[in-house]
Amino acid sequence: MITYVEEALWQPICTGSWPSFCNGTMQRRMRKEPYMRDKYWLAGHFYEVTTSAAVKRCRVAMLDYLQPGEKCLFAGVGHGEDAIYAAQRGADVTVVDTSKTMLAKFQHNLDKLHQANGTPLAVTQVQSDILEVANYEQYDMLVANFFLNVFYRDTMVKLLDHLAQLGKSGAKIVIGDFAYPEGNLWSRVSQTLFWYGVATIYWVLAGNAVHPIYNYPEEMKQLGLLVLEKKYFDGYWSVLGQKRI
Repeated sequence: MITYVEEALWQPICTGSWPSFCNGTMQRRMRKEPYMRDKYWLAGHFYEVTTSAAVKRCRVAMLDYLQPGEKCLFAGVGHGEDAIYAAQRGADVTVVDTSKTMLAKFQHNLDKLHQANGTPLAVTQVQSDILEVANYEQYDMLVANFFLNVFYRDTMVKLLDHLAQLGKSGAKIVIGDFAYPEGNLWSRVSQTLFWYGVATIYWVLAGNAVHPIYNYPEEMKQLGLLVLEKKYFDGYWSVLGQKRI
């Protein structure tokens, strides 16, 4: 199922299975919201052809913690191979992205899978700013893979805190992204240069923020979250946090 949050579909959404999502703030028309403009109409195609095997491994690294029937939300889903993997494991998956381009590519991947095995996957798709999602304390896992790095730090912290609020007590929070520079001087310098090169490309293509690499475990701790595990993949890492019980 695909649900686009825009003018023509307000009523079905607000009377359907997502009533808590349709609070007063969601009544603003998408065409009036600058943050809803699709910045990824070009960058999305570049992202598709440049995604490495290490990035793909990073995106699914913590999803084996999901159990069948658990509710999982993906923020900034992109092409969504990780969301598809979660749905294949039997999770109840919702994906949220502001970009029609990225959601269309995600749907294309779903369609290809359906054609290949004949079994459709039920994934709820919502085109929206994640900060407008108001299903508080509803999810068992929140995933932000290569999403938070799009923003400057003040917004990034706000988003991470919001994701935690959407989780149930004890919910897991997963962040896959560029690894914080560690090790010897050469390792730290090369990792930093690599990040700034990629960040500059996406600044040009989509207007994304350019900033130092975020130390997500420390950011989680400052928000009162537990840090359970870190996995590394050739310059990337997946960080598993947990909301306190």
